[in-house]
Amino acid sequence: MATGAQQRRQNMVTTKPHFLLVTYPAQGHINPALQFAKRLIRTGAHVTFATSLSARRRMKESLPDGMSFAPFSDGYDDGFKVGSDDPRRYMSQISSRGSQSLNALILAAAEDGRPFTCLVYTLLLPWAGEVAHAHGLPVALLWIQAATVFDIYYHYFNGYSHIFSHCNDPSYVVNLPGLPSLTTRDLPSFLLPTNPYAFLLSSFQEQLEQICKETSPKVLLNTFDDLESESLLAIRDKCQLIGIGPLIPSAFLDGKDPSDTSFGGDLFRGGEDYMEWLDSKPKSSVVYVSFGTLAVLSKPQMEALARGLLASGLPFLWVIRSEDGYGAKLPNEEDNLMGFREELEQQGVIVPWCCQVQVLSHPSVGCFVTHCGWNSTLESLATGIPVVAFPQWTDQGTNAKLIEDVWKTGMRVVANQEGIVESEEIKRCLDLVVGSGEVAEDIKRNAKKWKDLARDAAKEGGSSNKNLKAFVDEVGARSC
Repeated sequence: MATGAQQRRQNMVTTKPHFLLVTYPAQGHINPALQFAKRLIRTGAHVTFATSLSARRRMKESLPDGMSFAPFSDGYDDGFKVGSDDPRRYMSQISSRGSQSLNALILAAAEDGRPFTCLVYTLLLPWAGEVAHAHGLPVALLWIQAATVFDIYYHYFNGYSHIFSHCNDPSYVVNLPGLPSLTTRDLPSFLLPTNPYAFLLSSFQEQLEQICKETSPKVLLNTFDDLESESLLAIRDKCQLIGIGPLIPSAFLDGKDPSDTSFGGDLFRGGEDYMEWLDSKPKSSVVYVSFGTLAVLSKPQMEALARGLLASGLPFLWVIRSEDGYGAKLPNEEDNLMGFREELEQQGVIVPWCCQVQVLSHPSVGCFVTHCGWNSTLESLATGIPVVAFPQWTDQGTNAKLIEDVWKTGMRVVANQEGIVESEEIKRCLDLVVGSGEVAEDIKRNAKKWKDLARDAAKEGGSSNKNLKAFVDEVGARSC
């Protein structure tokens, strides 16, 4: 006689693909992963979303139909504290605890008659791929950075590391197959001799090695074919790179789901008085300023940015966070602006949080001063907003290079010898991007072009839409 579990498997009538999506618990990973999950659901799949308990607590409670959460303890259930917790220990803990949790989750799903069809995981989680292999599960990496950045890492770990040895020289040029020429400031900071997080480089290496173990390795990327056509093909003989982005809410992209207006993982759930303020401003007049969920500016840089904004004479909306991307409270950065506070509030608005893609879609916004995180970069492209590129670390220098020299949708600031971008430089870039001169007109024209192409890629029949459906169909066929 069949056991209860066997009977459930025998009676299972659904053929829906069931994806296990595992994401690193930082906000910059969670946001695109949630959007990816929503895209999978629209193809008819079910998604189990696995991340840390602390990350799950920061998310909104409501779930779209077709998604379930499977939070696990990473040993830091109150959240990782940047600056106080040991990142090496954290990576060890999330690896060991996460592996145990995923193993149990995969076994339980199979026992319940709803086995996983495929495991997809984001950056810094090579152990998730190892768990998938141990269970014979098809696996894919969801790369949440640019295809160009993926190629740089791939080349670095596959025969080209020696050409990075001169990166102490800021004028040194790195030439890699299929990519534009890159100077030191254009490279991911993890590859530079000054990188204080060298231990993270091993996670990138393990992740690439894990993917290359596959018979037909596939990487899903938060980009689209027209945006990085050459980079998506640069290593085509080694690995298939599949553009399935931009992974931003549907209401601001393809319009398939007008209710999808936020990522669902927002750290701060406050009011939206800033939208009324934006409503009161002329078209394309406002400078939006945000440095993402992790970067923290020094006091001298905050003061220089304040002076530059004031000198521009432009109205601005400036996000100065109260929490980091892990949900931990930050020191009060506004204390760095004590001498400017009254003058700043006469010209602009400072908020601890906003719905960024909603702000960028507002007609009064004409420029985005950004750290060039990949999510922010894609949001600027998808909404057609010109950029003042202000990169800080990791992949952001590469993204700034693409913005200024490849897509030509903005200007990149230049820091002084102390690493500070001075107020005069900030004003210069704002004048060029927001002004009425030839440079500004070219930037606005290019921004409009990429906005249209991003929307074309995401719509029914567009390149990203077709790429994702083909991936789901292939995974489904392999599981039959």
